Amino acid sequence: MTAPVAEGVIPGLYDIPAEMYHADPIPGGSLSSTGARTLTSRCPAKFRYDLDHPQPYKQAFDFGTAAHKLVLGDGPELVLVDELLWNTDATKARVAEIRAAGNIPLKRADLERVHDMATALTQHPEAADLLHPASGQAEQTVFWPVGNVWCRARIDWLREDQLVDYKTARSAHPDAIAKAVHEHGYHVQEDWYRRATAAIGLLPRDVDFPFIFQEKDPPYLVTVARLDLWRDIAHQVSEQALFLYESCRAADHWPAYSTDPAFISPPAWLERQYA
Repeated sequence: MTAPVAEGVIPGLYDIPAEMYHADPIPGGSLSSTGARTLTSRCPAKFRYDLDHPQPYKQAFDFGTAAHKLVLGDGPELVLVDELLWNTDATKARVAEIRAAGNIPLKRADLERVHDMATALTQHPEAADLLHPASGQAEQTVFWPVGNVWCRARIDWLREDQLVDYKTARSAHPDAIAKAVHEHGYHVQEDWYRRATAAIGLLPRDVDFPFIFQEKDPPYLVTVARLDLWRDIAHQVSEQALFLYESCRAADHWPAYSTDPAFISPPAWLERQYA
């Protein structure tokens, strides 16, 4: 389905550019997985500020976006800027021109690195099978309503039988993944995407959802992870986010962390140390 969602909101699956998705084409706004995580892990005031002050694209995102492009086969073009130093006026102008065209400028070392990552991933049997080009579609968007709230999600890799998400990481060690899941709320993202495809009748709520974590440094190790034991927590966080979004929007009031004085207790380990 490729109907112009900005002209008439119809729940369903859409193939739209990333820029359109992030700009939120739903009249009146919609709640994404990122927004849900901000509402619950930070506070409504932070969510509202981010909404009113969208941040410009950061160069730090270039590498991850480039890896997604090569691994998933969808995204902006990767353009080699073969200069060791990018601080000359001429190179700055060229880099700005490339970004203005919606593409990703990369130094030779970084371009070679993302190509090496894509090659390394093809050598991991399960990851390569999950992301086989004929097995699914990249970067698919879902819009769906929950009561008075519109929601949106952008799925890395949509298969007929699975949802797959690809993450670049400093470490693909299982312990590091557990920390990253908690820090970045990947379990909430998983719950959000399950809700999305179930809401439009595309896949069942309990559909298999593997995450593929790949390290950004040689030898570009890969771990395929499933977050099954996080599901109950993720469900509760998503429900809290929907409640906060709807109630804050209805009252046009986006509170900070607390309206009352906070009494701060020492952490348990410090109490034990001085007991």
